[in-house]
Amino acid sequence: MNPTAFAAPPFVSRIQRQALVVGVSALALCLFSAYFNPAQFFRSYLIAYLFYVGVALGCLALVMLQYLSGGAWGIVVRRLLESATRTLPLLAVLFVPLVFGIRYLYVWTNTENVLQSERLQHQQPYLNASFFIVRAVFYFAVWLTLAYLFNKWSRYQDETGDPLTTRKPQLLSGPGLVLYGLTVTFASIDWVMSIEPQWYSTIYGMLFIVGQGLSAISFVIAVAVLLASRRPMSEVFTASHFHDLGKLLLMFIMLWAYLAYSQFLLIWAGNLPEEIPWYLHRWKGGWLWVGAMLILFHFALPFVLLLSRQTKVNINRLAALATMVIFMRFVDIFWLTAPDFYQGRFQVHWLDIAAPIGLGGVWLAYFSWQLNARPLLPINDPFLATALNTRQVT
Repeated sequence: MNPTAFAAPPFVSRIQRQALVVGVSALALCLFSAYFNPAQFFRSYLIAYLFYVGVALGCLALVMLQYLSGGAWGIVVRRLLESATRTLPLLAVLFVPLVFGIRYLYVWTNTENVLQSERLQHQQPYLNASFFIVRAVFYFAVWLTLAYLFNKWSRYQDETGDPLTTRKPQLLSGPGLVLYGLTVTFASIDWVMSIEPQWYSTIYGMLFIVGQGLSAISFVIAVAVLLASRRPMSEVFTASHFHDLGKLLLMFIMLWAYLAYSQFLLIWAGNLPEEIPWYLHRWKGGWLWVGAMLILFHFALPFVLLLSRQTKVNINRLAALATMVIFMRFVDIFWLTAPDFYQGRFQVHWLDIAAPIGLGGVWLAYFSWQLNARPLLPINDPFLATALNTRQVT
């Protein structure tokens, strides 16, 4: 199979250039505002960063899940997933500003707060700036290593056509998913839960893991539909492929709703003074309406629509639904994070809009560059022919 026959269409390069211009301009505006309002800058930057690193990590998890389970859906979108994982070096660099903003984000960095709280004193061996940075370096080391190995083996398979190359990522995917789950759980505790260190939830890490998977599959569906409108991928994608992707999207939506409801139910039933305030902050002011919006547009509406086969095989409907879920994923991260900063006061700062645009433009430009770097299909994968001959869904 000729690799050049599956090169990315020209519009990908146009998106890359446009996204880079928008992203750099918005980030420059954000950095300028940081001089006048550093606390708000770092808060907005953290929320935006959590969203985009979640997409990349979710794609890494889906790559490993596909190698373990097989399926045509994963082979035809593998290059999209791999391209997203190759943005992790960029995201590692973009994490650096958060290191400088630790004292604006986390109360446990303030000596006075620690001296006034026995709980914070007890948590100091874990919640301190030096150990926070060391853990972050470890997380990125694990993620970057996994991404490097999977992409290296995939490229080697393209170059040599050696079918045995598939065995290596299959063997690594099981332990890799365990490492992914552990590192994302601890990262969610470090980067988000510790904003309000008195509160804790044993389901919190799973919420982030499932949320990242949901972000990733929604993003991949949106990009796949865009590519399916042009050759060569218009001759590759079938209704069956999108049907499978739609079912996977439905699964993640249901799992997210189950975990979110389980966390709420357990905390509400327990009625412990350390746990209840976290939800009370999200029931004051406009935060209640944000929560209601999540129930409606992050779960109820997508769930009902995806029960229909027609939604899953109609690429325009599926793309519109995936785009809505992507937006709601950002709203969910905003709802999980921002109320801890404002203690129940609903507030949306202009930086909460500019920071996601800035980071998103730079990230999307880098993703597009990576997508252009390799053929859009794993041309020498031994299961590719079977994936391309998947039957149509009627």
